Amino acid sequence: QVQLVESGGGLVQAGDSLTLSCAAGGRTFSSMGWFRHAPWKKREFVAAISRGGGTSYAASMKGRFTISRDNTKNTMFLQMSSVRPEDTAVYYCAGSSWSILQIEERRYGSWGQGTQVTVSS
Repeated sequence: QVQLVESGGGLVQAGDSLTLSCAAGGRTFSSMGWFRHAPWKKREFVAAISRGGGTSYAASMKGRFTISRDNTKNTMFLQMSSVRPEDTAVYYCAGSSWSILQIEERRYGSWGQGTQVTVSS
């Protein structure tokens, strides 16, 4: 079973920057994505990246977050800048075998355990 392990979460102040990492043990996924789950909200799409580097972002994150991946190391990143208190959530990385870039949660079959990001005002 493929393991996805997130790291890089923590407590930051509003306006700060933070980079999350996701290591996919032993496998390169066609699409990889970040989702987040805030208290009392449904898990939501953040960003996704294809193996070829194509990207997609949720509207509220576009311009502030940057997704990238290193296929040679099976690692994905999420650079978060100008973070806001509403960005507070558990951030999950996910992997999909679909060759077309995926933004729907149901298209992702592999998930990490999540990393907590807390943004103080």
